[in-house]
Amino acid sequence: MNYQNIATLGQLKASGYKSRSVKEEMRENLIASMREHKDFLQEIKGYEDTVIPQLQTAILSRHNIILLGLRGQAKTRVARLMVRLLDEYMPIVAGSEINDDPLQPISRYALDTIATHGDSTPISWIHREERYTEKLATPDVSISDLIGDVDPIKAATMKLTYADERVIHFGLIPRSHRCIFVINELPDLQARIQVALFNILQEGDIQIRGFKLRLPLDLQFVFTANPEDYTNRGSIVTPLKDRIDSQILTHYPKSVAISRAITAQEAKLSDSQRKHIVASELVKHLIESISFEARASEYIDQKSGVSARLNISAYENIFSAAERRMILTNESSATLRIGDLYSAIPSITGKVELVYEGELEGIANVAYFLIGKLMRKEFEKIFPNPEKIKKDKKTKHVSPYISLVEWFNNGNSIDLLHDVPTAEYEKTLRGVPGLQELVTTYLPQLPESEQLLYMEFALHGLSEFSQISKHRLDRGMQFKDLMGSMFNLDGDDDDLEQDNRRPNVSDN
Repeated sequence: MNYQNIATLGQLKASGYKSRSVKEEMRENLIASMREHKDFLQEIKGYEDTVIPQLQTAILSRHNIILLGLRGQAKTRVARLMVRLLDEYMPIVAGSEINDDPLQPISRYALDTIATHGDSTPISWIHREERYTEKLATPDVSISDLIGDVDPIKAATMKLTYADERVIHFGLIPRSHRCIFVINELPDLQARIQVALFNILQEGDIQIRGFKLRLPLDLQFVFTANPEDYTNRGSIVTPLKDRIDSQILTHYPKSVAISRAITAQEAKLSDSQRKHIVASELVKHLIESISFEARASEYIDQKSGVSARLNISAYENIFSAAERRMILTNESSATLRIGDLYSAIPSITGKVELVYEGELEGIANVAYFLIGKLMRKEFEKIFPNPEKIKKDKKTKHVSPYISLVEWFNNGNSIDLLHDVPTAEYEKTLRGVPGLQELVTTYLPQLPESEQLLYMEFALHGLSEFSQISKHRLDRGMQFKDLMGSMFNLDGDDDDLEQDNRRPNVSDN
């Protein structure tokens, strides 16, 4: 349909245009996209077999929908992408505040305009992006905001009495007629405001200051809520919940691979960062695994959730840390180091809620502990577990770490600082006897360009297994021998295991 050639009601009728409800419009466009194997939620990853089929079913059923899930599960993103199921353009009576359908007008303004001008009534076209309204539910949201109120300025300007419905100033919901209307964090809406939504969902009725209006509003309602809010901040009143036809549960990515795809898509890296900074698969995997470790941590409140934004922010911070080093050292390129992972700590501390035990330890210690525990797990996938070697008395395996650990036990130490040039970084690592041999033995096919990274990773892993100690410095990490009873590599294993459970890495 050529929208530019249709400017009046008469031309619209002649074109054969037929009115549809917004839910019918979305249903028919969804059916068409499914038959063409097009996915209107193609940016949403990890929901292909769970959320998306349920959402498609709800739209086919013409349901109002609530997306229920923890923070950072793309609930609002899903709602915003639903506009793709609307027609590209929609006709309205020109000047209508509530998007009146020229063929089925409901407002006093549209009815009077059509009665006056007939088929010459001017028509406007609005794009589907304009047919989306979003409101964050907060305790101060009023009925006037959502439904409307009497406007005394309009009454005075137009010289109308308050008995004339033209003095009404419509709120967000009437102004979203024939649109998608989203209320985020629904439990935060006061109960009396939620009650005002009853008739709108059921009948399309609204009441404003005693006016007996019956506006058959046509809306696709989408609500979002966090399950934790039901007890912490508010609740959804039962009659309203009963009128929301489909409740769809969202979730976090179920695998690191899916999470990595989301992060790669959403992280905002500059062209310079993408071009000049090299990230190995190991570092990418470690970055992405931080949130998975956090979601299993006993120190973090799992009811609050760990947002997918944690990984995205961490990814951006780590690249920026490498870029900062590149600028300070005046080098033309940079490679992400294991030490750069600690640049992600601000992304962790601001995005997790701690339980009582975590509060006792402190958020910074918990963040260090999460990264350390993750390194311990990944170390064991590449190198032999030092604790198992010691316990394996039958085979009497010789530890591959003896020469390396003895070097530290002899009083040697190294400082791996974040902002040192590549040449100094390499000199420090290659100065540790047995470290390069350890890496080449267990990773014989490893490219030479990644050897330094895995050498550094081996030191972090050995410290997590209490073979050497790791201490925080203002500008990096220091590795040296263990102190006290830890000097004895054949010491009490129970003491080692207890030490590994402590969040403070400086006590390793």
